[in-house]
Amino acid sequence: MKSYYIFISLIVVFIIGTVAPSYSQKVKKGKKVLVYTKNGEGYVHENIPNSVKAIRKIMTDHGYIVDDTDDPSVFVEENLQQYAVLVFSNTNNEGFDTDAQKLAFQRYIQAGGGFVGIHSANASERQWPWFAKMVGGKFFRHPKFQKFDVKIIDHGHPSTEFLPEIWHWEDECYYMDHLNPDIHILMAADLTTIEDDEKVNYPGVIFGDYFPLCWYHTFDGGWEWYTALGHQPEHYDDPVLMRHIYEGILWAMKGSKHLDYTNVTKELEMK
Repeated sequence: MKSYYIFISLIVVFIIGTVAPSYSQKVKKGKKVLVYTKNGEGYVHENIPNSVKAIRKIMTDHGYIVDDTDDPSVFVEENLQQYAVLVFSNTNNEGFDTDAQKLAFQRYIQAGGGFVGIHSANASERQWPWFAKMVGGKFFRHPKFQKFDVKIIDHGHPSTEFLPEIWHWEDECYYMDHLNPDIHILMAADLTTIEDDEKVNYPGVIFGDYFPLCWYHTFDGGWEWYTALGHQPEHYDDPVLMRHIYEGILWAMKGSKHLDYTNVTKELEMK
């Protein structure tokens, strides 16, 4: 019986070691995270409450402080300065009500702030080119929800280092346009595993048999990380996806050690 309990304990330790993030020691605990979920007119994901709950849990479990809101009035420079990273979780369409809010967000990024976009965050502010460049691309369309393969392009990043070479996943496979050429692609959908009658039109063969789904870059002073995964509410109960997201948040947070507004612009960048 004693051997049985030792065996069970070893299994638990193995599972925790597999799922628990290994990058957390490199970012100072106590930093604050803002999870933002505003949607403009149009489709609103049912996953938002679960995504917020899951992000709050994994961050607070590791010593971070989390605020969440869908109120754009929080985008005031003095308020944003308290956050190490802004997480846009399934925002969609218009994310801001005023140009002043946009400018506060832009200046935060230019000062070295961290940004994480999840799933439909790349469909936010579709009429603001700077925002698409900052995210790394703009939502174009997706085929039906289905199982497909995700190929890990770069295992050298904390958000992908623990993933298998081929990650079997079920989701909406997002196709983006206006891709920023400076993004560093971390993983991509294997288009040969996607059922999509319109695939020949877009994305066609732009990326051969693959299409980017996750990336990072440092744009206009900020540290940005994006993943297209996470359509279903239950996705945020998946420990592998949540580690993927957690590591992305930590990476973006790590870059924003000290916000510096010395050289930020005073005007809203619309191009």
